[in-house]
Amino acid sequence: MSAPDIPAVYAELRRLAAAKMAGEPAGHTLDATALVHEAFLKLGGESFTSRTDFLRAAAVAMRNILVDHARGKGRVKRGGRRGRVELADIPARADNDPDLLLSLDDALARLAAEDPPAAEVASLHLFAGLPIDDVAETAGVSRATAYRHWTYARAWLQDALGENP
Repeated sequence: MSAPDIPAVYAELRRLAAAKMAGEPAGHTLDATALVHEAFLKLGGESFTSRTDFLRAAAVAMRNILVDHARGKGRVKRGGRRGRVELADIPARADNDPDLLLSLDDALARLAAEDPPAAEVASLHLFAGLPIDDVAETAGVSRATAYRHWTYARAWLQDALGENP
């Protein structure tokens, strides 16, 4: 991408960021200009073959910045809204608390990297609502193995979600 395109791309990114930030609640500590500037810093020394490639990379950078910012605001050390939640309540509460669902999804992805069978059992039980006996049949494992995976997954997820007393 040539240097003369940068002001035009910057103006477009600024417009997109302003539209995105307009939907954020009042008092948000990140404004459109700061978002665009942080995105430019993240993109730093990368070179792009087209304006489209640049915009795609900038969109990913802005998304990551917003997600990191939201995660930072929700951290326990910063007075996050975490409280004890029973795993069985998560699917029912997800409609009212999408952050909880996102946290569970992230935790399940991490569990799947560590122990795929346990993650599958947890997913079937929590999201399909299957009893563990039915999970065993669906997953093609014994009842005892399914219970063993669920016990591990439940403890792992509770720890990952900060739900241990």
